[in-house]
Amino acid sequence: MPSAARDIPNSDNLSRTVSNSFNLSLSTSPVATFNSSSSSLGGHKGTSAKQLKPFITSDIKVLLLENVNKTGQDILARQGYQVEALKSSLSEDELVQKIRDVHVIGIRSKTKLTSKVLHAAKNLIVIGCFCIGTNQVDLKAAAQNGICVFNSPFSNSRSVAELVIAEIIALARQLGDRSNELHNGVWNKVSAGCWEVRGKTLGIIGYGHIGNQLSVLAEAMGMRVVFYDVVNLMSMGTAQQVNSLNALLAGADFVTVHVPELPETQNMIGKEQLEKMRQGSYLINASRGSVVDIPALIEASKSGKIAGAALDVYPNEPGGNGNYFNNEINSWAEDLRALKNIILTPHIGGSTEEAQSAIGVEVAEALVRYVNEGATLGAVNMPEVNLRSLTLDEPNHVRVVYIHKNVPGVLRKVNEILGDHNVDKQMTDSRGEVAYLMADISNVNTSEIKDLYQSLEDLGSRIRTRVLY
Repeated sequence: MPSAARDIPNSDNLSRTVSNSFNLSLSTSPVATFNSSSSSLGGHKGTSAKQLKPFITSDIKVLLLENVNKTGQDILARQGYQVEALKSSLSEDELVQKIRDVHVIGIRSKTKLTSKVLHAAKNLIVIGCFCIGTNQVDLKAAAQNGICVFNSPFSNSRSVAELVIAEIIALARQLGDRSNELHNGVWNKVSAGCWEVRGKTLGIIGYGHIGNQLSVLAEAMGMRVVFYDVVNLMSMGTAQQVNSLNALLAGADFVTVHVPELPETQNMIGKEQLEKMRQGSYLINASRGSVVDIPALIEASKSGKIAGAALDVYPNEPGGNGNYFNNEINSWAEDLRALKNIILTPHIGGSTEEAQSAIGVEVAEALVRYVNEGATLGAVNMPEVNLRSLTLDEPNHVRVVYIHKNVPGVLRKVNEILGDHNVDKQMTDSRGEVAYLMADISNVNTSEIKDLYQSLEDLGSRIRTRVLY
């Protein structure tokens, strides 16, 4: 049960009912358990972490969209937060109305959090992307509004890597075409153009968490692995890094792309790159829809340059399930659907029970730490700042979180306000135009918190003030 907050005098809206218990026991897979305790957040050995509560707010309201896994929902609900979970995404106009009184929002890949939406979110303090990518969020606008953004960069890596392995074999054996034919009653037993993957070369573009796991799996099947990345990386097994994208394209039988959506990766694989690939080679994209020029891929497939391809992501994707993958959403969709030996999947690279459960745990716990502790470890748009937990033997301590413009003189003014109290510990860092300060101060009476909060709010550098007590 959530613990009752202490009343603070002279305010009509200062009571809280949010607990900060980290005694969780969560299953992230059918055979594994996940345990988290307050000791992982720091604090004094043998002393329980103090449960902090946000100052000047109603109960924390959480909005989860796109069917966020129940593991994540449960973690947030156990904190005493008001959790509303929807199975679908919302349009921009719907979000503007829905998000006005929300403190925490959790999304996946379809929901777009634009600057217009974020401007309307007056109470929003944190966004959880229950996926790898964060390109669906205007990260700069979020930072400028003091809204922290977290994602899950690791949890679905294995699921994506296994999907790619399955697609490599399916493409090499033309399994999609044979399956479709037999579903239509056509028996077509052929071997022409069908290959074993043993002894073939896999080229991996982007050797991050997914790329290196894929490398190990491919080598276990007897494939030779080469990879290209913009930085020099240690390879897994006997994989070899090549010094250019063109070298990889020319030397690989299968090319798979695992890069983020950036201006420099826009149409990274276009007509010129497809022409440099081996005759009869295969292309797989499970990264971002903007990375491959699909009209160019269609032409390369029709000409026979590309023997097959697998796409899991697209420039424009439907907001919900249904008969929406047509020319109205992408002008080339029907031409793509008509091609032979093309595997099309609806952005399901990380859609396994294990991955979604692990993502739910990873992101939800980051949200809880931020709401209750102010920790930004793992944030994608804020400096990473953390302090060890306050403990129960520190009863009159307050944690100040001050997000501000990164301009000279701010620390002097902040410390003048904090100067009436002992600053036990303090940390600050900046990232571009935004800076993040966290300080624990002692000997603070509850009657003083309101004035402390308001003094920080009145500073001209202020983006957002939070006081946890």
